[in-house]
Amino acid sequence: MKEIKIAPSILAADFTRLGEEIKSVLRAGASYIHVDVMDGQFVPNISMGVPLVESIRRAFPDVFLDVHLMIVEPGDFVEPFARAGASSLTIHVEADNPDNISAALASARQLGMRTGLSLKPATPAVALESWLAELDMVLVMTVEPGFGAQPFMLDQMDKIRAVRARLDAVNPDCDVEVDGGVKPNTAPIAIGAGANVLVAGSAIFGHDDYAAIIRQLRGEA
Repeated sequence: MKEIKIAPSILAADFTRLGEEIKSVLRAGASYIHVDVMDGQFVPNISMGVPLVESIRRAFPDVFLDVHLMIVEPGDFVEPFARAGASSLTIHVEADNPDNISAALASARQLGMRTGLSLKPATPAVALESWLAELDMVLVMTVEPGFGAQPFMLDQMDKIRAVRARLDAVNPDCDVEVDGGVKPNTAPIAIGAGANVLVAGSAIFGHDDYAAIIRQLRGEA
């Protein structure tokens, strides 16, 4: 079984003390720092961007920055996020046409980043087929992207199982990430379906003991 990695989403952190928040979750056992980038077009919300990633990278030179682009035409932002210090760049299969998605992934790899593709809840697993062999991560959304603190969609577990099964056949080293409604009661469900990277926002930053909640999400407590 793959190592279970926890990626706290700073969308739910206290931005008035973001550096302290990141330091605290890393000390508590977080594997990655997850950065949600929203443009108000692909999703009905606007959030952080390149300058924030630059600032985090300066303050935390060794942290793994798991950047999730919920934006249209993501290829235009591959190089800026690479320069800013993103470790991994995940884009949405729905965000552009297939040729541009392929070009964006190739560019990200050339710039030294790990690459991922994400699926909205309504998008079937088969939409990833053309890229599965080349990805480092597949992100299955278990909420509608755009806002935090939504309930976990149990109906996405079959999709996670389908993605994991195809990856085991063509790209077994690829991670499966799940994002949305991940809490101690839903984390084992996602893990059981085949996810090994768990994004959690309010479940972590809304808890008074980051280490305890991260252990619970991993199934260690």
